[in-house]
Amino acid sequence: MDAKLHSHRSPHSYAEVLGARPIATAAIAVAIGGAATILGAWFFQYVLGYMPCPLCLEQRYAYYFGIPLAVLVVLGESVGASRKVLLLALFAIAAGMVWNTGLSAYHAGVEWKWWPGPRDCSGPLDSLGSSGGLLRDLQSIHVARCDDAAWRFLGLSLAGYDALISAALAVIAGWGLRAGWKQAGAAD
Repeated sequence: MDAKLHSHRSPHSYAEVLGARPIATAAIAVAIGGAATILGAWFFQYVLGYMPCPLCLEQRYAYYFGIPLAVLVVLGESVGASRKVLLLALFAIAAGMVWNTGLSAYHAGVEWKWWPGPRDCSGPLDSLGSSGGLLRDLQSIHVARCDDAAWRFLGLSLAGYDALISAALAVIAGWGLRAGWKQAGAAD
């Protein structure tokens, strides 16, 4: 028999598979990238002991919003939800990540002393304990400051890396939005 008749070639390339479902592909990438970012932030906070400043905590809001929304987009796309709703959700994710890119870049600029930070840049005071041990407790408290980068790698702080990651996630969500919009137009 002819070997060509029995060859089992994959019907689609990897790029074709991703391009066939751009909305779900973008949402999966945002959910995974966002989850990895938040897990990294929690690792730095809870394992390595780097206390987040108020701006650090604000930068997490986009992820707390974007990750569940991206998961809902994947679920909605798999059950046949309205394409307009899915595209609107991707737009909301992209807009949130663009906002977070600006906030993270602002925070990185505060750390580089390019501009002043917010007034509450001294960080939250957790439990101070009893009034008798107040002085002892105050001496042992480490206050996270927005204008002091606690960690840098290759010259970038965590805020700088967050700006890059947020920008990448915004681009991914924007790609899914654009490709999904084009796909809808081609289907009509």
